Parts: sequence; structure tokens; C-alpha cells
Amino acid sequence: MLIAQHSVAGEGFVYPLPLHDDSTATDQNALDAFLAHQSNLPWVVFRAAHRAANYPELPARARAVLAALARTVDANNPYASIFARRELLTGRAMQSMRTFYRSLDDLEAAGLIERAPQKRYGNAGLFGRAYLHLTERSAMVLGYISPSPDTEASESHASRDSSVATFSQTFEAPCASVADGAIYKDLFPKNQKRQPGAVPADLERLLGLGFRQFLIFKLMREAKAQAKLLSDVVEATWDHLKQAKRPISYLRALLRSPVDFSHQIRAKRTADEHKARDVARAAQITATVHECAGRTFIDDAYSKLVVVSNDARSIFVQDRREVSPRVATGQWAESFVAALKAKALKQATQKQIADFRERCMGNAVRSTAECNTSVRIAHPRARTADIGDRLEEMKRTLRAACAGVNRASPSLPSISESSLNQPSAR
Repeated sequence: MLIAQHSVAGEGFVYPLPLHDDSTATDQNALDAFLAHQSNLPWVVFRAAHRAANYPELPARARAVLAALARTVDANNPYASIFARRELLTGRAMQSMRTFYRSLDDLEAAGLIERAPQKRYGNAGLFGRAYLHLTERSAMVLGYISPSPDTEASESHASRDSSVATFSQTFEAPCASVADGAIYKDLFPKNQKRQPGAVPADLERLLGLGFRQFLIFKLMREAKAQAKLLSDVVEATWDHLKQAKRPISYLRALLRSPVDFSHQIRAKRTADEHKARDVARAAQITATVHECAGRTFIDDAYSKLVVVSNDARSIFVQDRREVSPRVATGQWAESFVAALKAKALKQATQKQIADFRERCMGNAVRSTAECNTSVRIAHPRARTADIGDRLEEMKRTLRAACAGVNRASPSLPSISESSLNQPSAR
């Protein structure tokens, strides 16, 4: 039922209705004309598409895909990669995606295309495109290259054998079993923001003090917020932490304190390294001294002879000006090993030892003669009677002076000037 009739509303003259509806046929004709004029193919490409659509040895679906490939490939370089998406090829072949892949299998089984393995991008790690390539046979079939006589013979032989060829798939197994996307770029990133599965090895001892695994992770975050490392805090205060009644509260108080625990750890490690170095040095010195036990060494100037005892507990040092050697006391091992490393001491031969002993004996005889001569020269003078009388007289004079007695007293004998100047007799 019409709401407004032509005669009543008066719309018939303004918007007249068509006598018959042929809009569908008009649209189809326009579409056909548009499709016919939208592609202007060269003669070589048009001939290749015609040959592909009429190739008798292929099913209809494979011929449609081969015609689409003939329209897509570069006519001047038929062996180049075919840069075309699956949507473009399926649209030109007017097939679904599953039918398109079956058609590619048929073309590959017939030896008309080559399907290269899927590649990856260098840096991103994503899957790339799998390009298609025309074979020499398909290029000759499509007319892009002229066949040679040998090629024609081999082609006829291959066409006879293609009927009994077995179907083979190029890809026996998929290239990857994971989905293509951002997760495939790095399956094990270094900066994961997820919680690790295990507590660090240096913090596992906290589990014995009542700490739970998730609490340790939380304390690690709290320590990081305080610009500290939980491992350093535990290492620096472990002796006190394991004796605390409430270790969790004590550890949190340590995290809030302004103490630089990392500096304490570094100082402790430095001290341990120095101690270990000293221990190793002492062990090396002891080993070197034990290797030199019972040997005799002499310096470069041939002035000292050093003999190491058989038990390597002491050394005997003899100077060339001395008759008998002296026993070294104190920390002699370090200076002895240092002299060996500096090559200030070398192992003495028997001839060098004999010469050194002979020189020491000569020095001893010479020193003995010099001592005897000096004794004879400095022999003390003998005391005579005159010297004794004068000494007694001087004593009496001194006693009188101390007692306040006059020195000119007749009771005291006078000391003449001649007696004072008289030389003493030996």
C-alpha cells in the first residue's frame, strides 16, 4: 500500500519512477567494463597468462594460480622472486586460501615453481616471507624464455615421467612451533620484571631464621629502595643477625639505617685478600727456605758467606773480616729470600768456599799480629818507690787541706819543685 499516491502528493513529475528496474544489469555491465579496462597487460604477459590458463597437464586450480603468477612475475627477469602477498594471488586466482596452498603443491609437484624456505629478519628475529620462484620449465612454458633443443628433449622426457611421479612435500616439518609475534623476539630477556624462581644462594641462610621465600624477595625490594643490597647487609651483620630474637624486625631496622654496608663488605674483603696474600707469601718463603736447606751461598762482592742449616731454622753468616760465623736471629727468612730473588746471593762452589775460608784465616792472623803489636806499644808503666812516696805525700796534703790545717806546717814535709819535675822511672 502506497502512503502517498502520485495524483495526491504531486511527486510524480518531480521524482518520476522508472518504468522497469534494470539497476542490477546496469551495475554489472559497468563492473565488467571497469574490469576489462583496468588492466592493460603487455603482449608477453597476456600470452603467458593465456598459456598458463590452458596448460593441459594441470588441474584447473593449479592453472588459475599459474596464470596469476604469470601476471605477477617480472617478464624481463622470470627467475626473480615473486613479490606478492597471498591475498593478491588468491584474488587473481579467485580461490580460497586452502585451495591456493593445494594449487601451490600441485605446481611444485609438476616442477613449475620453487618454494624457498621461510627466512628471518636479521635483528628482529621475526619470520620473513617465503618467496616463490618460477623454474626453467615454467619460464619456457609461459614463453618468457626460448627453449633450446636439449631443453625441449628433456622437457618431453620430464612430461612423460610426471604422470608417475609421487607427491612430495617441500616442508616436512614446520619451521617453528611457536606463534609469530613480539614474544618470539627474545624468549629469555635479561631484564625480566618477573619474580625469579629461587632465592639467591647467599640469601638461602635466611630461610633457617624463619624468613619465607616471598618475604626475602620483598626485603630485596625494600633494600633496593634504600639504595642497599640485601646480600651486603646480611653478609656484614650475619653474626649479630643469627643471634637476634626477632631477626625480621632487626633486618628491617638495618635496612632503614644510614650505614654503608657495602663499604664494610669491601673493607672486609680487602683485609681478607691482604691476609690471604700474606699467608701465601709466607708459605712461599717457607718453601724457598726449605729448598735451600743445607746449601751455602755467597754474595756478589765475596764478602759474606751464608750457610743454611739442615733443618732450615737458622742461617750462619760469616764476614770475611771475621774468623767465626754468626747465627742470624729474628725474621731472616724474608730478607734471605728477597736477596735470592734479587740475585744478590748465589750458591757458592767448593772453590769459592775454600778461598773465602783461606782469606778469613789470613785476616785472623793479621789481626792477631796487630793486636800483639799494640799491646807492646801501650804497656803500662811500673810503679816505683819515688812515685809511691809522692802519692802518699799528696794524699796527706789533701787530708790536711780538708781538715783546715795550714799547708806550711812544719809537721808536713814540703814538696820540692825538683821532685815534681823529676821524670818517673819505668
